[in-house]
Amino acid sequence: MYDYMLGGKDNFAVDRQAIDQLAELIPEAVPLARANRAFLQRAVRYVARAGVDQFLDLGSGLPTQGSAHEVAPEARVVYVDHDPVVAAHAAGLLRHAPSRARVVQADLLQPEDVLARAGEFLDLDRPIAVLLVSILHFLPDSADPERAVAVLRERLAPGGFLVVSHVTTMARLEDDERDGRPRRGRSSGGGTDRTPARIRAFFGGWPLEPPGLVQATDWRPDRPKLVGDWSLPASLMAGVAKKVH
Repeated sequence: MYDYMLGGKDNFAVDRQAIDQLAELIPEAVPLARANRAFLQRAVRYVARAGVDQFLDLGSGLPTQGSAHEVAPEARVVYVDHDPVVAAHAAGLLRHAPSRARVVQADLLQPEDVLARAGEFLDLDRPIAVLLVSILHFLPDSADPERAVAVLRERLAPGGFLVVSHVTTMARLEDDERDGRPRRGRSSGGGTDRTPARIRAFFGGWPLEPPGLVQATDWRPDRPKLVGDWSLPASLMAGVAKKVH
């Protein structure tokens, strides 16, 4: 379904039907998906220019339509998804990709297992960029995603990066700006709605690369922002942080 939203061809009629129905109910769904992929591509290029040549993409879905291995073809990339059908299909897609990309079926909520398996292809003693792009808002607070991300931060070598995008709502943004209190709830997309302050906490105090935690379209845009370019009821927050030591 995500591939279809991005304009790809690796999808089925049932996927297209589901997204067409979703777009009628939530018109911002497709623009959010495309803004999210554009952010991922800009972040991967940024990190690659900083000298990182290893990527761990968690909750990746199918590696199509400008995924990390296409944006940084000289890098080694491990894609991780817990869905066995997605993992199998992804492995098939990568048969025609460079040998520097692999797919692992694993659960990001079990970061020790993820790192052990990714370590068979990536060098965990060297800097790695962990991509948590539009995945954390699908994890409820009861699953304790903060712990999983903390383990990843701890295990990353200095010089590694954490790349995060997370949906919130404009109402939550306004609440956060007004009183600064963390609030919990459900987003219109069925995931966990977290305020910018709570999203920022996933970085664990690491310094955010400029421009900080901002709307995805404002994170180092590579084209001018047009009037009306981002007038959605949901907001996609995005940021990149580096492990200094």
